[in-house]
Amino acid sequence: MRTCDIVLVGVGGQGVLTIADLVLRAAFEADVPATYAPTKGMAQRGGVVKAEIRLGRENVGPRIAEGQADLVVAMERSEGLKGLAFLKPGGTFLLYDHVWAPTGVMLGADAYPSREQVLAAIASVTSDAVVLDPDDLPTVDGRPVRPNILVLGAAVGRTPLGKILAVESMAATVEARWPKAAESNRTAFRSGLASGELALGEFLRTSPNGELRGGEKR
Repeated sequence: MRTCDIVLVGVGGQGVLTIADLVLRAAFEADVPATYAPTKGMAQRGGVVKAEIRLGRENVGPRIAEGQADLVVAMERSEGLKGLAFLKPGGTFLLYDHVWAPTGVMLGADAYPSREQVLAAIASVTSDAVVLDPDDLPTVDGRPVRPNILVLGAAVGRTPLGKILAVESMAATVEARWPKAAESNRTAFRSGLASGELALGEFLRTSPNGELRGGEKR
């Protein structure tokens, strides 16, 4: 059986633990062994959130050592920079480049990493990376879709996760979780899948006609 050790990082309110829950549900349905360890900060919104998932391994603990993750998924830029320490050389890195500036940054007391700094740090560890731009989040009926479902779609379509959990299985898991939001979540998930061919430094973009495309560098 294939294996995949995954570290998810972000801040409270971004749905990091929801991604983990959906992965675990799909793994259960596919009879894939899974272990899980969540870590939440003190703040409900803005606090550090991390989840460690190990798929395809029997009788192992959930913790993943630094430099050992096959996949790191980051929902926030600065937390992604911290999460990079868990990625093994040549592993896969997926970043949703959302900026959540902590109080110290807003007051001018602390520095916040630039996009260029983060991309350079990622490139020092791996060339297998996808970066999604929050400015191009699709909308349904004038409302933005859930960013975490977009990221989950990208993870299944582009990273080692998709070699263990099938696209159809994960899509069904998402739809079953929120049947009343099926259209929005379907759009989010499929949009994430569309990002699968992007390379480091390229971003998921939306054309004037609303079609998703990639390849533009910033």
